[in-house]
Amino acid sequence: MSKDFLAATGIEKDYPSGEGGVLHVLRGLDLKVGRGESVSILGPSGAGKSTLLHIVGALEKPSRGEVVLDGTSLFELDDRQRSSLRNHSLGFVFQFHYLLAEFSALENVSMPLRIRGEEPEHAQEAATAILAEVGLADRLSHRPAQLSGGEQQRVAVARALVHQPDFVLADEPTGNLDKNNSRKVINLIFEQLKTRGMGFILVTHDESLADLTRKSYLLEEGKLHPLR
Repeated sequence: MSKDFLAATGIEKDYPSGEGGVLHVLRGLDLKVGRGESVSILGPSGAGKSTLLHIVGALEKPSRGEVVLDGTSLFELDDRQRSSLRNHSLGFVFQFHYLLAEFSALENVSMPLRIRGEEPEHAQEAATAILAEVGLADRLSHRPAQLSGGEQQRVAVARALVHQPDFVLADEPTGNLDKNNSRKVINLIFEQLKTRGMGFILVTHDESLADLTRKSYLLEEGKLHPLR
């Protein structure tokens, strides 16, 4: 296993607050994750968990600090290069599925491959295969409104995995589901991660989900504290 495949060092994030003040959300934290490792981040609402995930996922720039993915410093790249690396190396699953309402499940899942220039036929084949793996072979032509909440989130998981990313980043991926669908979706994610050897960073408030990862941290007062 490659050590420190993803390394965030000295990450700080500030936001302006009222009357010219500054809100320090992240305060010089470090996070190192090896290839294929799974890590969970717990913490109270407003602690900055989603902010941290967005920074390590190259969706948002830190105020200070560096994120290195497989030897590449993300924020030394220009926007186009960073977007390309993100589209090839990272997959995202959020609490809300963010599926495109006007497109079918198949079209939604094939979208990441189409964006990175894959041939339509190959993109469709790959999307069909991963949707079958997540139990939706009979829902390919269904639009999001025609799917249950659990099915919508399974489509979102398929979309995150279809391009074979190195890392999957998940922000409360089961937070909008009932207990039964929550367990199905999280088991599905871990099954796919194990099969494909992908790394995983999970942001959650659910300690039972955090227990499934190899390492766990508490984000509190802008710092990460190891729990195991």
